[in-house]
Amino acid sequence: MATYAIETKGLTVYYGRHRGIVDVDLRVEKEEIFGFLGPNGAGKTTTERVLLDIIRPTAGSARILGLDCQKEGVQARAKVGYLPGELSLYDNMKASQFFRMYRSLQGGGNDAAYWQALAERLDLDTSRKIREYSRGNKQKVGIVTAFMNKPALLILDEPTSGLDPLVQQTVLEMIREAQNEGATVFFSSHNLPEVQAVCDRVGIIREGRLAATERIEDLISRQFKRLRFTFAAPPPADAFTQDGVTEIERDGQTVLLEIRENLNEVLATAVNYQITDIETESVSLEEVFLAYYGKGNGGNHA
Repeated sequence: MATYAIETKGLTVYYGRHRGIVDVDLRVEKEEIFGFLGPNGAGKTTTERVLLDIIRPTAGSARILGLDCQKEGVQARAKVGYLPGELSLYDNMKASQFFRMYRSLQGGGNDAAYWQALAERLDLDTSRKIREYSRGNKQKVGIVTAFMNKPALLILDEPTSGLDPLVQQTVLEMIREAQNEGATVFFSSHNLPEVQAVCDRVGIIREGRLAATERIEDLISRQFKRLRFTFAAPPPADAFTQDGVTEIERDGQTVLLEIRENLNEVLATAVNYQITDIETESVSLEEVFLAYYGKGNGGNHA
């Protein structure tokens, strides 16, 4: 039987009467970078907290690297590096003291070479007390802590939040390198371009339910296409009025269409007006994401 880095079956969490997540069936392959997307309140953080046994599910099961997250939680968490969305740090400690303490708690002794290299890479002065740090530098402390023990699974909640663009790129490089060294990376993000840049697959969670799990290129291609036609003469304004088709732009003899269904009918109609050129325009992950979430589509708990 295949062992996944993360596997959930029917995972459900309710906070009293309020929905957290419902029937989440998720499989994350080993050594892949998986992006977990959804607006605030969709269920991303709830899912992560169940994986780490911070909260217990109402129903269903969750496993990390074959280990039951509740029954074998200690063993499972020993394989995980975690960056929470809301960091709680020891403000009176110097960052160097914090890293040594954390490494000791993880059973790694006091070898400082790797975390020092990570801190230097992120341009983090570890001689200062944590209370003196900006938000971005506190985020760097969290990133070093997640990566420093070279875990088999990284669970990262908004890893580049609060960082300047150059440091964001460094963090993305670290994520890719961790994958190349055999780690699995599971991270949630609102920065859709970075998800598109580094992830192998994404899962989109909507109102507590997993709406889609796809390779990024497949997800984009399945949602809608954008075709730009150039005609010998401009077609009538209502030529492409049909279900699943939206005219986005018209400039003289050129018409840009967004097509969600009825592609064959669109092409058949276009032929009637003598096509001189046709182009396919790329659709970003951000546009796909927005297609899932119209106004009012949210949730109550993270």
